[in-house]
Amino acid sequence: MNKDSLMHAPEFVIKPRSHTVWEKQCVRLHCTVSGWPDPRVVWYKNNVTIDPMAHPGKYKLESSYNVHSLEINRCDFDDTAQYRVSAMNSKGELSSFASIVVKRFKGEVEEALPMPRHGLISEYGITFDTHIVDGFGVSFGREGETMSLGATVIISPNLARYQPEVQWYRDDVLLQPSKWCHMHWSGDKATLTLTHLNKEDEGLYTLRITTKSKYETYSAYVFVRDADAEVEGAPGAPLDVKCQDANKDYVIVTWKQPAVDGGSSILGYFVDRCEVGTTHWSQCNDTPIKFARFPVTGLVEGRSYTFRVRAVNKSGMSRPSRVSEAVAAMDPADRARMRGTSAPWTGQIIVTEEEPAEGVVPGKPKELEVTEATKNYVVLSWKPPGERGHEGIMYYVEKCVSGTDSWQRVNTEIPVKSPRFALFDLAEGKAYSFRVRCCNSAGVGEPSEATEATTVGDKLDIPSAPGRVVPTRNTDTSVVVSWEASRDAKELVGYYIEASIVGSNKFEPCNNKPVKGTRFICHGLVTGESYVFRVKALNAAGLSECSQESEAIEVKAAIGGGIPHASPTPPYGISVLECVRDSMVLAWKQPTFIGGADITGYFVDYREVINGVPGTWHEANVKSVSDRAYRVSDLKENRKYQFQVRAANMAGVGIPSLPSGTFVCEEWTIAVPGPPHDLQVTEVRANTLVLLYKPPVYQGRDPVNGFYIDIKEADAEEEAWRGVNEKAILTNYMKIKILKEGETYVFRVRAQNKAGVGKASEPTEPVLAETKPGTTEIVVDVDDDGVISMNFACSNLTPDSKFVWSKNYEEITDDTRITVATSGGKSKATFNMLAEDDIGIYSCAVTHTDGAGSSYTLSAEELKKLLELSHDHKFPIIPLKTELAVELQEKGRIRFWLQAEKISANGKIEYVFNDNSLSQGEKYKMNFNKDTGVIEMIMESLLPEDEGTFTFQLQDGKATNQSSLVLIGDVFKGLQKESAFMRKEWHRKQGPHFVEYLSYEVTPECCVILKCKVGNIKKETVALWYKDGREVKGDEKLTFTEGVLKLEIAQISKKDAGVYEIVLKDDRGQDTSTLNLTEQGFRDLMNEVFSNIANSSTALKIQSTDEGIRLYSFVSYYNEALQVTWHHKDSAIAFTDRIKSGVVGEQLWLQITEPTEKDKGKYAIEFHDGKDGLKRTVELSGQAFDDAYAEFQRLKAAAIAERNRARVAGGLPDVVTIQELKALNLTCNISGEPLPEVVWLKNEREIVSDGHYVMKLEAGKYASFTITTVNTADSGKYSILVKNKYGTESADFTLVVTEGKGDLGVTSYLTDADGNVIIGCKSRPTTPTERRKSVTGKKMQKRKDSVILQKPPEEKEGKKMEDKTDALPKTTDKKKAAPAVASRVGKQETLQQPITTADEAKPDDVPTSEKPAEKPQINKGKNDQDE
Repeated sequence: MNKDSLMHAPEFVIKPRSHTVWEKQCVRLHCTVSGWPDPRVVWYKNNVTIDPMAHPGKYKLESSYNVHSLEINRCDFDDTAQYRVSAMNSKGELSSFASIVVKRFKGEVEEALPMPRHGLISEYGITFDTHIVDGFGVSFGREGETMSLGATVIISPNLARYQPEVQWYRDDVLLQPSKWCHMHWSGDKATLTLTHLNKEDEGLYTLRITTKSKYETYSAYVFVRDADAEVEGAPGAPLDVKCQDANKDYVIVTWKQPAVDGGSSILGYFVDRCEVGTTHWSQCNDTPIKFARFPVTGLVEGRSYTFRVRAVNKSGMSRPSRVSEAVAAMDPADRARMRGTSAPWTGQIIVTEEEPAEGVVPGKPKELEVTEATKNYVVLSWKPPGERGHEGIMYYVEKCVSGTDSWQRVNTEIPVKSPRFALFDLAEGKAYSFRVRCCNSAGVGEPSEATEATTVGDKLDIPSAPGRVVPTRNTDTSVVVSWEASRDAKELVGYYIEASIVGSNKFEPCNNKPVKGTRFICHGLVTGESYVFRVKALNAAGLSECSQESEAIEVKAAIGGGIPHASPTPPYGISVLECVRDSMVLAWKQPTFIGGADITGYFVDYREVINGVPGTWHEANVKSVSDRAYRVSDLKENRKYQFQVRAANMAGVGIPSLPSGTFVCEEWTIAVPGPPHDLQVTEVRANTLVLLYKPPVYQGRDPVNGFYIDIKEADAEEEAWRGVNEKAILTNYMKIKILKEGETYVFRVRAQNKAGVGKASEPTEPVLAETKPGTTEIVVDVDDDGVISMNFACSNLTPDSKFVWSKNYEEITDDTRITVATSGGKSKATFNMLAEDDIGIYSCAVTHTDGAGSSYTLSAEELKKLLELSHDHKFPIIPLKTELAVELQEKGRIRFWLQAEKISANGKIEYVFNDNSLSQGEKYKMNFNKDTGVIEMIMESLLPEDEGTFTFQLQDGKATNQSSLVLIGDVFKGLQKESAFMRKEWHRKQGPHFVEYLSYEVTPECCVILKCKVGNIKKETVALWYKDGREVKGDEKLTFTEGVLKLEIAQISKKDAGVYEIVLKDDRGQDTSTLNLTEQGFRDLMNEVFSNIANSSTALKIQSTDEGIRLYSFVSYYNEALQVTWHHKDSAIAFTDRIKSGVVGEQLWLQITEPTEKDKGKYAIEFHDGKDGLKRTVELSGQAFDDAYAEFQRLKAAAIAERNRARVAGGLPDVVTIQELKALNLTCNISGEPLPEVVWLKNEREIVSDGHYVMKLEAGKYASFTITTVNTADSGKYSILVKNKYGTESADFTLVVTEGKGDLGVTSYLTDADGNVIIGCKSRPTTPTERRKSVTGKKMQKRKDSVILQKPPEEKEGKKMEDKTDALPKTTDKKKAAPAVASRVGKQETLQQPITTADEAKPDDVPTSEKPAEKPQINKGKNDQDE
């Protein structure tokens, strides 16, 4: 197998876990790493490699079978860091991280210090037993006194030459022999002598005796009280004076404020310095400073100094503090190059340096910043420049007031040597910027970058007062005091605890050295007395206000001397939450009876079980733990242990629980999480309850990402467990809503991570689903000031009951969002400033009750409602039904009005215009109807100065409201114009007027009717119509039926465009209405006409003609301005000679001549009306086209036959009367293709042309018939017969020959086509052509007309003649006109008649030229046809 295939990069099978441990305990980080080749493992602390050889006994590294561990012995604060383990081989590198946090307790006795992990090696196989007897107890001393602490030590076996290691610790800090403390070991007794007590000596002292086998410790607390003040009322001395940040000519001195202020506030502090080797003390500051930190400048480089501090109040100066350790004024960098030693008899430090090179102007200082700012001084710090040569450098500091460009040098005389500088004499409240320059013998360098503007003032605030203080009984002379830490305290130094006997009102300090914890044992109390306690916090800025006083507590021993049965009953249900190689996390359930007071903590004991035999009990924790879970450390892997737990309250520590089951201390490596713990049930109701729980301590391979809740009836089998939630929840609480009233349930919780669901928690105690009598819920209230609060009341309180408010079931400890106030059985949680950050579930639980509690869910919707309600309560408003509005009334009056929904009779209204109050008067009329809430103000008219804002301000008690209306610009002008118009309208309507002005209406018949409606008319009222200023005649009789006047325009056209006007007037006045029907107005009217025409159109139809196919549609009325468009296949048709469109009457048609296949398709006619128009369509395709085309072919053939058949085109008269011996010539037109044959007949017999009858055919179209000399035998019926292959046609006339008379000449009368005589002549046309030119007729005249040559005398004018022979005149006397000779050739007629003399004529006989020609009677024959 290829080895490379087995190689892989390192991988952490088990990663190191983070730990939080107590100081002086041991901790182990371990991990399992896989990889090939075997990875090399390196441990780092804050990215610095850990070297066990550089710290003997501190670190221990182990590696075995890919399991690697780092063990840290006796953890201290410096061990708090991030640790990294790196595994690397040829395939790669991988790292994993873990953090260690080291915690520390102050102010309490710690019975034992942890022993080393792997005990000390026995000397020559001997095991030593060490016992400390006759130890020292809690001791009290006073400043200036001497105190000795000692204890007897018994070591067995007792070897004369063997001496144990004896060490003394104060507050876990190893003490070294000095002038302040002397140590002595006599072989069996260890003694520590404090030669001159100061408050710095107060603390917990521990004697540690170490042998080769093991060690033993003994501890007790030493209290140091202030010495008597030299001046009565002066404060106590400061303490713990230290020097920090020492440099060439500068050092910062810090101290801690005393607990005793002498009865009045401390005004400040004075710092003194003394050069080592002298006894002269000089004061460093001229005025007292309140800040417990002060920069001392002006030191001489190379000399050593000590410092002390004195406090001052209005009574005087305190004693000086203990002097500080000596500190040398020198550059820290110089210490590394220093080659001299200090002279202890003078304190002078001799410094020698290398010879400097040639001078170089130094560069800019770097990283200038303001490290400290108070109202007395500002401290600057920086780093030297990189370019400075070998010569020493000094610095000049410059300042600039913010907002200016003026830089001022601060240290003009002496440059400073240290990269630190303190500036005094700055104006408090002003902002400054600073910069620094370097200088040496070569010159002054460029300035550094300026700092940001810094305002002179204290940056560090005095801490807030500590929270609730709880005392707990301890011994007959001591009390354990616990308190809540100060919130948001910065650079906290510690706390001072004060005690006062109840009723004395005099507080004494319990400690004179600040403690950092939140728990302290106050010793030296009087047994049987009752005390109250309070706590103060301090930092460099000063001491806080005192906390609230605790409840009074009587000093008695907690066990044995307390109240019987007042301590809690034992906890129970001990279980393991996590197990590693050397520790186990335990959990337990709260005691069923807590002793009438809150449980203040728990104590855990453990013992080892070897071969089933339990060993001796050992305390796992000296300090009580408040949680019901605790990690027991320093156990041995794979060993078996049992545990017991005791609960404590203010009455003392109760009896221990029963021993737990036996648990094996072995590493848990399962991937899923451990069980959740600390299940609590609250807010029990008939159908719901809330289950609280804590997440598992053991997370598994991955973090926990959800929880499942299980439920079952209390008496059901294990198989009855069922889930409440199908989907995992992320919260540590759940409201369960599936309970049945009266049923008893138990619950459990399971956690899950990516690997799966872990082990279930221990089940809860059985819970009965019922709503207990007296149960109340949280009530949300909004008071009149808009303050929103949650209120909860409980009637079954006990003296120790307390209301505990929580958000999302975590107790509310921050009062920045909610303020809680409790009085009696009621508690109120008030929102300080309700906002989105407050959304959540709020609950209130009452301790020492039978589970009294309730919750309230503040959702986003509820938040919005509450904020609106709060605003309404805080700023109550008078509700309005309508806002301020304006309306116009009769005569153009302007009414401003609004209506209040609810307002009392005491309501007040103020009317405001442009911030000026208005009052009742001639211009303004105000009215307030208190019954309806309507408020109004009326103005007669609007003037230009009325432009602005009108406001109605309402007040009804506390409630107010206002509504404004802005009338400016176009809005005001529009209202003003409308008001003036309405005023004018009112005056107009006092006489005859138009109710509806002139408008038009288009009827379905496309008739346009102009109409208007009038009112207030009487009989004398006159209406006049005008068009373009000229009067037009409307209806002849003007009626005012229903007050409507109309003018009808039939068949409208462009000439009807114009401006129409109607004037209505009588003695009361007149009114005018105008309608503009020009340009766009006329186009709109015509478009409406066109729309009516379009709507009246019929469906498009298909008609075949002899020329082609015609599409047509009929309309009810056609207007020549109508625009239509014909479409073929949705495209407009371009007209040609073959495709044409037109209009005949009311028919609109499209003619397609000689249609083809391309003409098939969808056709449409589109009517344009200026809008959407209208289309009529028809489909000319398929069968429709085929049928139309076949019909077209048929009609075309018929038309050709009709057009080419033989026919007599010219007309012959029906009857011709002629005198004997006259010549008769008749001519008619014939047509036909081919040329027809012509035959003349007489009495149905063919006539042959001879000398008497002459028959001719001229030019193939003129057939003439001539009788040269007419005689009576010629009378009869004559016919002309023409025929060709397309048909035959004949024309007849009757010839009547009368007896001949004298020739009086011939008169020729020309007639039109209808036979009307139009002119007379005395000469006869000589030729047929001339004769044809003498008479003209219309193309469409009738054939076989009988022309009346003379009207019979007996008939009246205008009477029609009889047909044929009856139509001949009946002669009554000699003067009757002779029959005329009529000659007709084709379309031309020649009428000949004798001339009648003037005296022979009757009076009514007038020349034809002076009398209108009468239409002669035409007798039509059976062959008459229209051309």
